[in-house]
Amino acid sequence: MPPPPDLHVLDDPAAAVGELVAEHAARGGSIVLTGGSTPGAAYERAAALQPDWSKVEVWWGDERCVPPDDERSNYRVAKERLLDQLAAAPRAVHRIRGELQPAEAAAEFDRSLEGAELDVLLLGLGPDGHVASLFPGSPQLAVEDRRATSGPSGLAPWVARVTMTMPTVRSARRIVFLVTGAEKAAAVARAFEGDITPDIPGSLVRLAQVGVEVFLDGPAASKLGAA
Repeated sequence: MPPPPDLHVLDDPAAAVGELVAEHAARGGSIVLTGGSTPGAAYERAAALQPDWSKVEVWWGDERCVPPDDERSNYRVAKERLLDQLAAAPRAVHRIRGELQPAEAAAEFDRSLEGAELDVLLLGLGPDGHVASLFPGSPQLAVEDRRATSGPSGLAPWVARVTMTMPTVRSARRIVFLVTGAEKAAAVARAFEGDITPDIPGSLVRLAQVGVEVFLDGPAASKLGAA
């Protein structure tokens, strides 16, 4: 079994994750980005520390099924706060084409992942315990025979999603969570200290062959160790 999660409670976990990402970018390889508002500061920090990403391939763990210029797009957040800030662009950017029909976008993403080696994968954690777009009770969570899939959202914004499947998430060589905010505290405790259960998809990542690293602020960590 892999070791228990490596928990880091910091005043500024986004800065720490940004430094980690910058180190990987300097070495090269593949980096899987996460969506949502939390990682934006980490992306800006990474770009400032390492503006040359010419040895990097960039992926996304999931995407909302919206055009790339939509404010809900995970790609757009990373483009504005990371890619547009770089002096040298990544050698490849594997955008999930959310403007396609969900099943078509998922099939294209699945094909693009064939043979890919994911060196570092960033994840957030929802207040319901979801990771990427793998929600409690969602059909996407049960898919194990593909690298990517599509399906409905488990919370707002209520648009269809394309996501890496759980086996793909767990295949990464390094798995890093960035979680902030008191509204995530109960999910953090259940995902990283509780039972491994599909009720909290984040807990399933602990079944990976590598130990997961978790960067938290104080409010997100506030319920750890309470059991």
